[in-house]
Amino acid sequence: MSDVVETSPVVGVALQICFGLVVLGMVFALLRLMRGPSLPDRVVALDMLTIASVGFIACFAMATLERAFIDVAIALALVGFLATVAFARYTEQRARQMIGDATVRANLTGTRRETPVTTGKGKER
Repeated sequence: MSDVVETSPVVGVALQICFGLVVLGMVFALLRLMRGPSLPDRVVALDMLTIASVGFIACFAMATLERAFIDVAIALALVGFLATVAFARYTEQRARQMIGDATVRANLTGTRRETPVTTGKGKER
């Protein structure tokens, strides 16, 4: 980090603040990852941790003036995006399966309730 600090002390202080805030965000994301309470909460926390890692790598690339770290940050961001999309797809399929299973169970047990369709003004059709 000495390269940036020697050229501009303001940039060095800004990078120190940036590092501190990114690490603080990582700590909060780790807490949410451990506490849960549900699987989507944990996945969002993991996504937040990935985004904070990308930010940390970008700050480190600026501090060391190494362009190669930017490529690493971009690759990590793409992997994090794909993981989030994959989880969303998994959750959607799981929800559809659960709705389908509940409908099948309700039809088999005869406990299906018919709810009246309303027009939004309190009148039934």
